[in-house]
Amino acid sequence: MNPGIESVGIYVRDQDEALAFYVDKLGFRVHTDVKNGDFRWLTIQHPEQPSFQLGLFRPGPPMLDAASAQALAALVAKGAMPPLVLRVADCRAEHARLLTTGVEFTQEPTERYGTVDAGFRDPSGNGWKMIQARG
Repeated sequence: MNPGIESVGIYVRDQDEALAFYVDKLGFRVHTDVKNGDFRWLTIQHPEQPSFQLGLFRPGPPMLDAASAQALAALVAKGAMPPLVLRVADCRAEHARLLTTGVEFTQEPTERYGTVDAGFRDPSGNGWKMIQARG
């Protein structure tokens, strides 16, 4: 057994909307989608990283009360959470491809620090940096 981190979660305003974005636009696939009452455990995987899961969770019970969940959802929508990083082989090509799927970018591909990166947000406001792998 290899120890390590198996999954990390982000908060989303609507799990179905987030699922459509990550699967249909970014090319992730569903790993787990189960419900326990009102709670839904929804995780996705990047096709080239089958051992790692990204959870798409709504803020709320059982972790947060209603007021805290509402405040957290508002912060996420404003882009207050730290960005996630998506490594790609060719940032400019992937930027062009994602534009055709309707992904809205907050930063066009830019050369810096010896590589190329671009920025976008998911429908809930979570920020992403797409960074070209160093060759």
